[in-house]
Amino acid sequence: MLSGLYLITDDNSDGKLLSRVENALIGGAQTVQYRAKNVAADERANTARALLKLCQAAGAKLIINDFAELAKEIDADGVHLGQDDISISQARQILGRDKIIGISTHNVDQALKAEAHGADYIATGSIFPTESKEAPEVIGLDTLRKVRLAIRVPLVAIGGIDLAGADQAIEAGADAVAVISTVMQDSSPGIAAREISNLFNRKLGRPRGRVLTVAGSDSGGGAGIQADLKTISLLGSYGSSVITALTAQNTQGVKGVFPIDSDFVAEQFNTILDDIGTDTVKTGMLSWGGTVSRVARTIRDRKLLAVVDPVMVAKGGAPLLEEEAMDSLLSQLLPQTYLLTPNLPEAEKITGSPVRNLEEMEEAAYTLQGLGVRNVLMKGGHLKDGDAVDLLLIGDDKYEFRSPRIPTRNTHGTGCTFSAAIATFLAQGMPLLKAVENAKKFIDLSILHAVDCGKGHGPVNHVEAAFRYFHDQQS
Repeated sequence: MLSGLYLITDDNSDGKLLSRVENALIGGAQTVQYRAKNVAADERANTARALLKLCQAAGAKLIINDFAELAKEIDADGVHLGQDDISISQARQILGRDKIIGISTHNVDQALKAEAHGADYIATGSIFPTESKEAPEVIGLDTLRKVRLAIRVPLVAIGGIDLAGADQAIEAGADAVAVISTVMQDSSPGIAAREISNLFNRKLGRPRGRVLTVAGSDSGGGAGIQADLKTISLLGSYGSSVITALTAQNTQGVKGVFPIDSDFVAEQFNTILDDIGTDTVKTGMLSWGGTVSRVARTIRDRKLLAVVDPVMVAKGGAPLLEEEAMDSLLSQLLPQTYLLTPNLPEAEKITGSPVRNLEEMEEAAYTLQGLGVRNVLMKGGHLKDGDAVDLLLIGDDKYEFRSPRIPTRNTHGTGCTFSAAIATFLAQGMPLLKAVENAKKFIDLSILHAVDCGKGHGPVNHVEAAFRYFHDQQS
């Protein structure tokens, strides 16, 4: 069944079409439609063959736009037709029964006719306004819903779709979403593809989505790997782990740290990815520079959505990141970071500037983006006055999340839990803004219902928070 991210190629004006498509395939694109009306026949055929090899290596489908004869010549998976192209029956005569034939439609009648004539999938649009010169009139989500109710074959939403539009189209019933510039013109096509591909995880059963945590072990169970896996599992996803360090700690502090060799960290990481795979990665304590470098390289090569909690100092003040590792963090990990979640002291350490109020939080967030971070969540729990305010920067869009301060000493593991919850909701098919909104609800509940455990800073209450979060979702 055709589903997931349906990538349409652009005009290849910069000569990087193949590399961008390859990155998008690593990021999860399931179908590639090669569109090249204004390209010479020989060049078109050569590029199509190269794309077919990339798609076959990734387990994806290659669809040729318009040219059924070319699809037959290179043995592509199928052809996509417009309303003014050859008929479905003519394309079937050329390609045979086993190939895929799709067609663009703009209303319910066209969709029903295409299905009756044997189309294997229906593309409907334009759903949103688009700058494409060939784009028809915008038909909107309502028409998409009507087409979904009318037909039984897979439905592809097409036209003007970005991340937010993909979220809406999937909710309206699309089996796949077709995008061009949202992925092809992104500076990181693999990450843009991964963002959209993950949205389809909302259709999975439980556990929904896979989350890999790369962090240190907290023997007290309140933070680190233990807190992450509790969060991931209680919120309904599958959790796996890469342990970067062992710690001897309890609610009163860290008594000792034993770093894991970076080669073994990398072996854990690749062993999981080569078999189980993951939809998101959450990193916490990375301890030293060699580990930071190996983790950053894997995130880059695998085109993973990485939620990075830059753990530097434990709640009791013990250092958890070597000074020498800061260079690796800045030069290697930050440019591969999908979402960075620093608290104010961590933001000050990274940027070298004071961060004490909302204005300085915003300045720091833009500075972090300048270091290569895609999105930033500045956690304002260390603000001295008023509510605790978190600031989320998605591109140039800013969002604030305010919470009244909760008088409790039991806040051990809040940073780990918050970032793990965001990674979990992303893996379950939420776009970033929704993931942060829901993770914020969860972490607030976990702090509000924390109970004493030990003689020092006790952990937040993951179990009660999950129970109340899902109760609130259902009411």
